[in-house]
Amino acid sequence: MMGHSHALTGAIVWLGIAPGLSALPSVFDFQPSLAFATAMSPAELIAGAIICAGAAMLPDLDHPSATIAQTFGPVTWLLSKGVNFISGGHRKATHSLLFAILMGVGAHLLAERFTVGQDILVVLSIGLALRAVGIGVPGNKIASAVVNIVLTGGIFAAFWGLGVTYAWLGFAIGIGCFVHVLGDCLTERGCPVLWPLKHKWLLPWDWGLKTGRKFETKILAPTLSVAVFALLFLRLMPM
Repeated sequence: MMGHSHALTGAIVWLGIAPGLSALPSVFDFQPSLAFATAMSPAELIAGAIICAGAAMLPDLDHPSATIAQTFGPVTWLLSKGVNFISGGHRKATHSLLFAILMGVGAHLLAERFTVGQDILVVLSIGLALRAVGIGVPGNKIASAVVNIVLTGGIFAAFWGLGVTYAWLGFAIGIGCFVHVLGDCLTERGCPVLWPLKHKWLLPWDWGLKTGRKFETKILAPTLSVAVFALLFLRLMPM
């Protein structure tokens, strides 16, 4: 799937499940750090949707040639090169259930212990989300990176000013990564969902969706965009 499809599906899934996260204290009583003291504020709901959309791009950091690797210029390109090397190439380790779980748990622990680490994850996710939906200057990588940095900084500052807290960050990151894996399972190449198990145990789930073809660009993407705005309206509409 293309970047915008991944990002939009990440936002949709988050907006669909976010209200239920307030029930987590009764499920995870053994670990109070996972508790959500109150229901999410409108600002936190929007922040979660953006961060989950950005996290839905993280698995593709294993592809240095992808547009998403140019989000913050050389910084994300070098990050992408490192991820590509460690994961064994494109659509390998990062496109698995294990990666999604590790990213979610890792993000939660990092945010819980280090505010700077939390902020880096939030900034990276916002930037990836903006780039995925086409924010930038066509044909100019440097200008696109500058625009992304400015907008990302502005959005991050707005969330800070609105008092957004990130107790749910690990969930948003993990869910976003897994949504990406599920989306790519529908394409002709499939995904090694159960990596690192051997090839015969992989689940490609090839539904024949051709990445970047007419169905995705003309039908799927507009439908997903409408779904995001519809869910956002429903979640923010006063009861």
